[in-house]
Amino acid sequence: MEVAAEEYQNGHTLATARGSVLLFLKKMSKRKKAGRRAGRLVIIGGAEERDGEAEILREFVRLAGGARARVVIVSVASDAPAEVARLYESTFRRLGVSDVRALDIKGREDADGERASAAVREATGVFFTGGNQLRLTQLLGLTRLDTTLHHCHAGGLVIAGTSAGAAMMSSVMIVGSAPTMTLRAGMVELGSGLGFLPGVLIDQHFEQRGRLRRLLAAIAQHPHELGVGIDENTAAVVEGHTLEVHGRGSVTIIDAGGLTHTNLGEAERHELLAICGVRIHVLPAGYRFDLQKREPLL
Repeated sequence: MEVAAEEYQNGHTLATARGSVLLFLKKMSKRKKAGRRAGRLVIIGGAEERDGEAEILREFVRLAGGARARVVIVSVASDAPAEVARLYESTFRRLGVSDVRALDIKGREDADGERASAAVREATGVFFTGGNQLRLTQLLGLTRLDTTLHHCHAGGLVIAGTSAGAAMMSSVMIVGSAPTMTLRAGMVELGSGLGFLPGVLIDQHFEQRGRLRRLLAAIAQHPHELGVGIDENTAAVVEGHTLEVHGRGSVTIIDAGGLTHTNLGEAERHELLAICGVRIHVLPAGYRFDLQKREPLL
Protein backbone atom coordinates (compact mmCIF):
# COMPACT_ATOMS: atom_id res chain seq x y z
CA MET A 1 0.00 0.00 0.00
CA GLU A 2 1.27 3.48 -0.81
CA VAL A 3 0.26 7.07 -0.23
CA ALA A 4 -0.24 10.08 -2.45
CA ALA A 5 2.23 12.98 -2.59
CA GLU A 6 0.32 15.27 -0.22
CA GLU A 7 0.33 12.57 2.48
CA TYR A 8 4.05 12.03 2.64
CA GLN A 9 5.29 15.50 3.55
CA ASN A 10 6.42 14.50 7.02
CA GLY A 11 8.49 11.68 5.58
CA HIS A 12 11.21 14.16 4.63
CA THR A 13 11.52 15.72 8.07
CA LEU A 14 13.42 12.70 9.39
CA ALA A 15 16.06 12.69 6.66
CA THR A 16 18.65 15.09 8.12
CA ALA A 17 18.37 13.76 11.65
CA ARG A 18 18.47 10.18 10.38
CA GLY A 19 21.73 10.82 8.57
CA SER A 20 23.35 11.99 11.80
CA VAL A 21 21.97 9.06 13.77
CA LEU A 22 23.11 6.49 11.21
CA LEU A 23 26.61 8.03 11.12
CA PHE A 24 26.76 7.85 14.92
CA LEU A 25 25.55 4.24 14.96
CA LYS A 26 28.09 3.29 12.31
CA LYS A 27 30.94 4.73 14.35
CA MET A 28 29.72 3.13 17.56
CA SER A 29 29.24 -0.25 15.92
CA LYS A 30 32.85 -0.16 14.71
CA ARG A 31 34.03 0.52 18.25
CA LYS A 32 31.77 -1.93 20.09
CA LYS A 33 31.36 -4.69 17.52
CA ALA A 34 34.87 -4.96 16.17
CA GLY A 35 35.31 -8.34 14.54
CA ARG A 36 31.55 -9.04 14.37
CA ARG A 37 29.57 -9.08 11.15
CA ALA A 38 26.27 -7.35 10.63
CA GLY A 39 23.27 -9.62 10.26
CA ARG A 40 21.86 -10.49 6.87
CA LEU A 41 19.00 -8.60 5.31
CA VAL A 42 16.21 -10.55 3.58
CA ILE A 43 14.44 -8.04 1.32
CA ILE A 44 11.27 -9.51 -0.20
CA GLY A 45 9.32 -8.14 -3.15
CA GLY A 46 5.94 -8.99 -1.59
CA ALA A 47 3.40 -11.81 -2.04
CA GLU A 48 5.85 -14.41 -0.75
CA GLU A 49 4.50 -17.93 -0.38
CA ARG A 50 3.34 -18.65 3.17
CA ASP A 51 1.84 -22.08 2.49
CA GLY A 52 3.56 -25.08 0.97
CA GLU A 53 7.34 -24.86 0.70
CA ALA A 54 7.47 -21.17 1.68
CA GLU A 55 11.00 -21.04 0.30
CA ILE A 56 11.80 -17.42 1.18
CA LEU A 57 10.35 -17.45 4.69
CA ARG A 58 12.06 -20.77 5.29
CA GLU A 59 15.38 -19.19 4.29
CA PHE A 60 14.78 -16.32 6.73
CA VAL A 61 14.10 -18.85 9.50
CA ARG A 62 17.28 -20.76 8.60
CA LEU A 63 19.39 -17.60 8.72
CA ALA A 64 17.83 -16.62 12.05
CA GLY A 65 18.79 -19.93 13.65
CA GLY A 66 16.33 -22.56 12.43
CA ALA A 67 14.44 -24.32 15.22
CA ARG A 68 16.39 -22.23 17.74
CA ALA A 69 15.39 -18.95 16.12
CA ARG A 70 13.69 -16.26 18.21
CA VAL A 71 11.53 -14.26 15.79
CA VAL A 72 9.87 -10.90 16.39
CA ILE A 73 7.15 -9.74 13.98
CA VAL A 74 6.66 -6.02 13.34
CA SER A 75 3.30 -5.45 11.61
CA VAL A 76 2.84 -1.70 12.21
CA ALA A 77 2.71 -1.00 8.46
CA SER A 78 -0.53 -2.94 8.13
CA ASP A 79 -4.10 -1.63 8.50
CA ALA A 80 -4.82 -4.82 10.47
CA PRO A 81 -1.59 -5.41 12.40
CA ALA A 82 -2.88 -8.02 14.84
CA GLU A 83 -4.47 -10.13 12.10
CA VAL A 84 -1.41 -9.95 9.86
CA ALA A 85 0.90 -10.78 12.75
CA ARG A 86 -1.16 -13.89 13.55
CA LEU A 87 -0.86 -15.10 9.95
CA TYR A 88 2.92 -14.83 10.01
CA GLU A 89 3.16 -16.27 13.50
CA SER A 90 1.28 -19.35 12.28
CA THR A 91 3.60 -19.66 9.27
CA PHE A 92 6.78 -19.37 11.32
CA ARG A 93 5.53 -21.96 13.80
CA ARG A 94 4.74 -24.29 10.91
CA LEU A 95 8.33 -23.78 9.73
CA GLY A 96 9.64 -24.98 13.08
CA VAL A 97 10.05 -21.80 15.14
CA SER A 98 8.59 -22.12 18.64
CA ASP A 99 9.70 -18.72 19.93
CA VAL A 100 7.64 -16.19 17.94
CA ARG A 101 6.11 -12.95 19.18
CA ALA A 102 4.60 -9.83 17.64
CA LEU A 103 5.31 -6.31 18.84
CA ASP A 104 2.22 -4.37 19.88
CA ILE A 105 3.03 -0.85 18.66
CA LYS A 106 0.13 1.56 18.37
CA GLY A 107 2.13 4.80 18.53
CA ARG A 108 5.59 6.29 18.87
CA GLU A 109 5.37 6.04 22.66
CA ASP A 110 5.27 2.24 22.30
CA ALA A 111 8.27 2.34 19.96
CA ASP A 112 10.11 4.42 22.57
CA GLY A 113 9.27 1.99 25.36
CA GLU A 114 11.66 -0.57 26.84
CA ARG A 115 9.37 -3.55 26.14
CA ALA A 116 9.76 -3.36 22.34
CA SER A 117 13.52 -2.82 22.48
CA ALA A 118 13.96 -5.66 24.97
CA ALA A 119 12.12 -8.04 22.63
CA VAL A 120 14.42 -7.08 19.75
CA ARG A 121 17.56 -7.52 21.89
CA GLU A 122 16.44 -11.09 22.67
CA ALA A 123 15.58 -11.91 19.02
CA THR A 124 17.70 -13.59 16.37
CA GLY A 125 15.41 -12.44 13.55
CA VAL A 126 12.97 -9.55 13.04
CA PHE A 127 10.34 -9.65 10.30
CA PHE A 128 8.57 -6.54 8.95
CA THR A 129 5.26 -7.19 7.22
CA GLY A 130 3.75 -5.28 4.31
CA GLY A 131 1.30 -2.39 4.38
CA ASN A 132 2.10 1.31 4.26
CA GLN A 133 5.82 2.08 4.39
CA LEU A 134 5.22 5.70 5.37
CA ARG A 135 3.20 4.62 8.41
CA LEU A 136 6.05 2.31 9.36
CA THR A 137 8.77 4.96 9.16
CA GLN A 138 6.67 7.62 10.90
CA LEU A 139 5.92 5.30 13.82
CA LEU A 140 9.44 3.90 14.20
CA GLY A 141 11.83 6.47 12.75
CA LEU A 142 14.33 7.88 15.30
CA THR A 143 12.68 6.08 18.21
CA ARG A 144 14.38 3.91 20.79
CA LEU A 145 13.26 0.84 18.85
CA ASP A 146 14.81 2.19 15.64
CA THR A 147 18.14 2.69 17.42
CA THR A 148 17.96 -0.78 18.98
CA LEU A 149 17.23 -2.40 15.62
CA HIS A 150 20.29 -0.78 14.03
CA HIS A 151 22.50 -1.63 16.99
CA CYS A 152 21.38 -5.28 17.05
CA HIS A 153 21.64 -5.63 13.27
CA ALA A 154 25.24 -4.42 13.48
CA GLY A 155 25.79 -7.23 15.99
CA GLY A 156 24.31 -10.00 13.84
CA LEU A 157 20.50 -9.71 14.02
CA VAL A 158 18.81 -10.92 10.82
CA ILE A 159 16.21 -8.44 9.52
CA ALA A 160 13.63 -9.31 6.87
CA GLY A 161 10.90 -7.24 5.29
CA THR A 162 8.26 -7.79 2.63
CA SER A 163 6.60 -5.18 0.39
CA ALA A 164 6.43 -2.04 2.58
CA GLY A 165 8.85 -3.79 4.91
CA ALA A 166 11.26 -4.03 1.98
CA ALA A 167 10.78 -0.44 0.78
CA MET A 168 11.84 0.99 4.15
CA MET A 169 15.19 -0.85 4.15
CA SER A 170 16.94 1.87 2.16
CA SER A 171 17.78 5.41 3.31
CA VAL A 172 15.81 6.96 0.43
CA MET A 173 12.40 5.30 0.10
CA ILE A 174 9.75 5.31 -2.60
CA VAL A 175 6.53 6.53 -0.97
CA GLY A 176 4.20 6.52 -3.97
CA SER A 177 3.84 7.41 -7.62
CA ALA A 178 1.44 8.84 -10.17
CA PRO A 179 -0.68 6.26 -12.04
CA THR A 180 1.21 6.49 -15.33
CA MET A 181 3.09 3.97 -17.45
CA THR A 182 5.27 6.60 -19.10
CA LEU A 183 8.49 8.04 -17.72
CA ARG A 184 7.61 11.55 -16.58
CA ALA A 185 9.06 14.18 -14.25
CA GLY A 186 7.47 14.19 -10.83
CA MET A 187 5.88 10.77 -11.24
CA VAL A 188 7.50 9.35 -8.10
CA GLU A 189 7.46 10.65 -4.53
CA LEU A 190 10.37 9.89 -2.23
CA GLY A 191 10.82 9.98 1.53
CA SER A 192 13.18 8.81 4.23
CA GLY A 193 13.50 5.08 4.95
CA LEU A 194 14.99 3.41 8.02
CA GLY A 195 18.37 2.97 6.32
CA PHE A 196 19.32 -0.64 7.01
CA LEU A 197 20.88 -0.79 3.52
CA PRO A 198 22.27 2.62 2.49
CA GLY A 199 23.33 3.13 -1.11
CA VAL A 200 20.29 1.49 -2.71
CA LEU A 201 16.74 2.50 -3.55
CA ILE A 202 14.29 -0.39 -3.36
CA ASP A 203 11.05 -1.06 -5.22
CA GLN A 204 8.82 -4.13 -4.79
CA HIS A 205 6.11 -6.03 -6.70
CA PHE A 206 8.42 -5.01 -9.52
CA GLU A 207 7.50 -7.09 -12.57
CA GLN A 208 3.92 -7.70 -11.51
CA ARG A 209 3.10 -3.97 -11.28
CA GLY A 210 5.30 -2.77 -14.13
CA ARG A 211 7.53 -0.54 -12.03
CA LEU A 212 10.65 -0.24 -14.18
CA ARG A 213 9.85 3.34 -15.22
CA ARG A 214 8.99 4.28 -11.64
CA LEU A 215 12.37 3.08 -10.39
CA LEU A 216 14.15 4.78 -13.28
CA ALA A 217 12.44 8.06 -12.37
CA ALA A 218 13.55 7.66 -8.75
CA ILE A 219 17.14 6.80 -9.68
CA ALA A 220 17.29 9.81 -12.03
CA GLN A 221 16.85 11.94 -8.90
CA HIS A 222 19.45 9.92 -6.95
CA PRO A 223 21.96 8.52 -9.49
CA HIS A 224 24.47 7.67 -6.75
CA GLU A 225 22.03 5.05 -5.42
CA LEU A 226 21.58 1.61 -6.99
CA GLY A 227 17.99 0.89 -7.94
CA VAL A 228 16.88 -2.56 -6.74
CA GLY A 229 13.54 -3.81 -8.11
CA ILE A 230 12.35 -7.07 -6.57
CA ASP A 231 9.63 -9.27 -8.07
CA GLU A 232 6.94 -10.90 -5.97
CA ASN A 233 7.81 -14.16 -4.18
CA THR A 234 11.46 -13.17 -4.65
CA ALA A 235 14.09 -11.96 -2.19
CA ALA A 236 17.38 -10.13 -2.28
CA VAL A 237 19.45 -11.58 0.57
CA VAL A 238 22.26 -9.20 1.49
CA GLU A 239 25.36 -10.14 3.46
CA GLY A 240 27.95 -7.41 3.69
CA HIS A 241 28.03 -5.86 0.23
CA THR A 242 26.93 -9.05 -1.59
CA LEU A 243 23.35 -9.50 -2.76
CA GLU A 244 22.04 -12.96 -3.69
CA VAL A 245 18.70 -13.64 -5.38
CA HIS A 246 16.26 -16.21 -3.98
CA GLY A 247 12.75 -17.22 -5.04
CA ARG A 248 10.63 -17.51 -8.16
CA GLY A 249 11.25 -14.17 -9.89
CA SER A 250 14.11 -11.81 -10.60
CA VAL A 251 15.86 -8.82 -9.07
CA THR A 252 16.44 -5.91 -11.44
CA ILE A 253 19.36 -3.62 -10.61
CA ILE A 254 19.60 -0.15 -12.14
CA ASP A 255 22.99 1.57 -12.09
CA ALA A 256 22.91 5.24 -13.07
CA GLY A 257 26.51 5.84 -12.02
CA GLY A 258 27.44 6.26 -15.68
CA LEU A 259 24.50 8.54 -16.46
CA THR A 260 25.40 10.60 -19.52
CA HIS A 261 22.30 12.77 -19.85
CA THR A 262 18.94 13.52 -18.30
CA ASN A 263 16.56 16.43 -18.74
CA LEU A 264 15.29 16.09 -15.16
CA GLY A 265 16.57 19.52 -14.19
CA GLU A 266 14.71 21.27 -17.01
CA ALA A 267 11.57 19.19 -17.41
CA GLU A 268 8.32 20.54 -16.00
CA ARG A 269 6.21 18.29 -13.81
CA HIS A 270 4.54 15.52 -15.86
CA GLU A 271 6.77 16.18 -18.91
CA LEU A 272 8.49 13.18 -20.48
CA LEU A 273 11.92 12.36 -19.07
CA ALA A 274 15.10 11.53 -20.96
CA ILE A 275 17.61 9.25 -19.22
CA CYS A 276 20.75 8.10 -21.05
CA GLY A 277 23.69 5.89 -20.09
CA VAL A 278 21.95 3.75 -17.46
CA ARG A 279 22.99 0.10 -16.97
CA ILE A 280 20.39 -2.55 -16.09
CA HIS A 281 21.06 -6.04 -14.71
CA VAL A 282 18.29 -8.66 -14.43
CA LEU A 283 19.21 -11.47 -12.04
CA PRO A 284 17.18 -14.64 -11.35
CA ALA A 285 17.60 -16.99 -8.39
CA GLY A 286 21.17 -18.01 -7.64
CA TYR A 287 22.80 -14.93 -9.13
CA ARG A 288 24.84 -12.60 -6.95
CA PHE A 289 25.74 -8.92 -7.19
CA ASP A 290 28.49 -6.86 -5.55
CA LEU A 291 26.78 -3.70 -4.29
CA GLN A 292 30.13 -2.03 -3.59
CA LYS A 293 31.75 -2.68 -6.95
CA ARG A 294 28.35 -2.33 -8.68
CA GLU A 295 28.80 -5.46 -10.79
CA PRO A 296 27.37 -9.00 -10.99
CA LEU A 297 29.46 -11.84 -9.55
CA LEU A 298 29.57 -14.31 -12.44
